[in-house]
Amino acid sequence: MEQLTLPAANHVEGSIKLPGSKSISNRTLLLAALANGVAEIHDLLVSDDTARMLDALEKLGIKLEKLNETDWRVHGCGGNFPNKNVELFLGNAGTAFRPLTAALALSGGHYTLSGVPRMHERPIGDLVDALRQIGTNIEYLENEGFPPLKISPAKINVSKPIQIRGDVSSQFLTALLMALPLTGKQATIEVVGELISKPYIEITLNLMEKFGVKVQREGWQRFTISANSQYQSPGRYYVEGDASSASYFLAAGAVGSGPVRVLGMNRYSIQGDVNFTSPLGLQPNQSLVDPKQLTYMGANISWGNNWTECSAPPSGTKLKAIDYDCNHIPDAAMTLAVLALFAEGTTTLRNIASWRVKETDRIAAMATELRKVGAVVEEGADYIKITPPAKLTPNAVIDTYDDHRMAMCFSLVCLGGVPVTINDPNCVAKTFPNYFEEFAKIVS
Repeated sequence: MEQLTLPAANHVEGSIKLPGSKSISNRTLLLAALANGVAEIHDLLVSDDTARMLDALEKLGIKLEKLNETDWRVHGCGGNFPNKNVELFLGNAGTAFRPLTAALALSGGHYTLSGVPRMHERPIGDLVDALRQIGTNIEYLENEGFPPLKISPAKINVSKPIQIRGDVSSQFLTALLMALPLTGKQATIEVVGELISKPYIEITLNLMEKFGVKVQREGWQRFTISANSQYQSPGRYYVEGDASSASYFLAAGAVGSGPVRVLGMNRYSIQGDVNFTSPLGLQPNQSLVDPKQLTYMGANISWGNNWTECSAPPSGTKLKAIDYDCNHIPDAAMTLAVLALFAEGTTTLRNIASWRVKETDRIAAMATELRKVGAVVEEGADYIKITPPAKLTPNAVIDTYDDHRMAMCFSLVCLGGVPVTINDPNCVAKTFPNYFEEFAKIVS
């Protein structure tokens, strides 16, 4: 197995240009493919996940033109994929697998969707159950409730509300929302239980509106798509820098003096993970966080038109532990777990049950690896508690579980003045292929 050893460091400073957002990139690609007209997408994320979506769209008959490394021209199909008999391999790209499942179930063709072994362990039953309510023909090819899937033509009926659980993955609701305009009929979705990761649904609704489909919603429980809705190309669309990726560099600024500035994201980003800055020091978006629930670590945050910057607390002051509901920032919450190693007291991260069904069981993986560097960790079904050691254990060898965020999070350990070795560092290719090169630019 390939390994990368990061030398001990205690100072960071500099600027980093963020890669495009994964969530926005793959949603935008699919919407552009389904739209009427031609769209130019700029600043697209270059990663394994977007490569899976691009490959899938091309196999489905979408004409794609690569203008340069990050810019693409997508010729929309007007809601009707040209190729009706296709086998798709989607790796471990949930942001491709779930929306494509819903879109293809409404596309009147014969399709199979598969991925890597971990993707076949990630549940999709709640999405399939919702789609079956309207008559779609979806079969499980191996284990009930999990990929791979076989999709066949079906007669669709959206006259009754579609019910879907909201407490497993927001990608299921996203997939339904993006696909239902293909029916041409009015369709209503009712969310059963609490909807997790609401900011990701905000991204979906924002992008659908950019492509000409406005969804009416009643709170977070009921969503209605009007009859005769059709996606229309906006012409050009610029993808924001990835707010989840920003979290690693902002956290580095918080523990390594800084300042560290990330370019491509400001406080008004449509991505929920911009609210990672809330537990660090300030609230960028009052609508997405409850100020009564917040405690702060004490870092210094500032913003400009197209940047966010973070630096450590005043000299002689340590970061403070937090007790924080992470429902609205599930990906960036992983960064907080490692940041807890540098804080005084015990940090508790709550409402993170969705970690269990990500690229790996992230609660179990995070607990195991934090213990390797000396932390005392308590894990529960939907929470994790981290008490840092007096001194980090040097030369820990961190397993990454083929999970890009595990690799990027644990790079921060070296800022505690100890070397750390990352196993399988190339797993970061999923969302940020040159992460370690960029991280090295700010570390000294």
